[in-house]
Amino acid sequence: MNLLRTLRIAPSAHVSRGLVGAISLVGAGGKTTALFQLARQFIESQRTDSAVIVTATTHLGAWQTSLADHHLIATDLSALENIPLRGVTLITGEIENDRVKPISETTLSWLRADTQNQNVPLLIEADGSRQKPIKAPAEHEPPIPTFTDMVMVFAGLSVLGKPLTHEHVHRAEIFSQLNGLKIGQPITAEAITRVLTHPQGGLKNIPPTARRVALLNQADTPELQSIGGGMARELLGHFDSVVVGSLQSSELHTFEHCAGIILAAGKSSRYGSPKQLLDWKGKPFVRQVAETALQAGLWPVVVVTGFHAADVESTLSGLPVSIVHNPEYQQGQSTSIHAGIQFLPKNVGSAIFLLADQPQIPVDVIRALIESHTREMQAILAPLVLEERRANPVLFDRVAFPDLLKLTGDVGGRAIFDKHRVEYLPWHDDILLFDVDKPEDYQRLKDME
Repeated sequence: MNLLRTLRIAPSAHVSRGLVGAISLVGAGGKTTALFQLARQFIESQRTDSAVIVTATTHLGAWQTSLADHHLIATDLSALENIPLRGVTLITGEIENDRVKPISETTLSWLRADTQNQNVPLLIEADGSRQKPIKAPAEHEPPIPTFTDMVMVFAGLSVLGKPLTHEHVHRAEIFSQLNGLKIGQPITAEAITRVLTHPQGGLKNIPPTARRVALLNQADTPELQSIGGGMARELLGHFDSVVVGSLQSSELHTFEHCAGIILAAGKSSRYGSPKQLLDWKGKPFVRQVAETALQAGLWPVVVVTGFHAADVESTLSGLPVSIVHNPEYQQGQSTSIHAGIQFLPKNVGSAIFLLADQPQIPVDVIRALIESHTREMQAILAPLVLEERRANPVLFDRVAFPDLLKLTGDVGGRAIFDKHRVEYLPWHDDILLFDVDKPEDYQRLKDME
């Protein structure tokens, strides 16, 4: 999966549609590679000739100028009168020895206004790391422009297990102060996570309105990918998304919050009484489903109530779930879908819909859906049982949310399957196909206990 898609930056939709216009890259362990990968992928994503502007608020290595199609030295604004209208253009200050000076604040402000007017992405290297895998910022770092729309914070996992020394870490003393490791001790995943989530570390100088992305690069073995995935769960408390993998191989996994939306508002007309309150292994259906969602790591877990709302909500006492009452539940399932999605925070990347009459859904299938989505970011992902039957629960990426919000009447997410590519996760257990519509179904379910 390429970096452009991993970051959810849609082609042909940069500034004019409210998406990222200015991206700043900080930290260590892959900034330059990512900077020019993104620039090239922007160009390739366009159907016509297009341009990308690359610049820096810190020193660059002189060798980096060869990575661009065009290089302009902007000692004053007159140098910017003829910026090429196609390809990747790097704009810097003067070359001094083996380094290139950063541009001035005046030049940066001009570039921001011009790229907005021209609808051209502006990519900014806003930190130096002396080619080390990880770093901690000095007092004057990182110089992130306040107008930045997205900040990517880098760390190279190749440093894990190596001693905390200047050989491996840029500004090793500051890194030590931020995470508690002593100079010379082995660098751990926990230490890197502490620095990335520290206000004077990875979070330093990030504008409050900017989207935050942590990129754990150099995870080029299954072991490092597993470690990075474990770090992602902690990092998601501070970042909107976490990318783990290798920029060299483009094997990238995207970790985002996946919500659980439990549809528990229906009248259960065919059954004759609220199915949400039926007993399953000593617990009401809806509580069992909520506990499964929490155990699977879904966040937030949203329970949409309607019919017998007070009774349903009382069964959820003590659980860290959000309850959303749908006063329009009698108008059909689509209204509960709307209520659930509209409640979700902006940094949720996907949602899994769970039905309150399926308490038997295992944690494993939910986790498998999440894991598959981190690799492929499918628009819609559903289990496929016995190689022929689609089952619940179904995961919807946030790209499908607008279409879910257009649903009307008593229809569910299946109604938008023709608008997005639906992909399937093979699953071995036909228990996913079972739901409770009639009393005899409930008896069969109890017999499965």
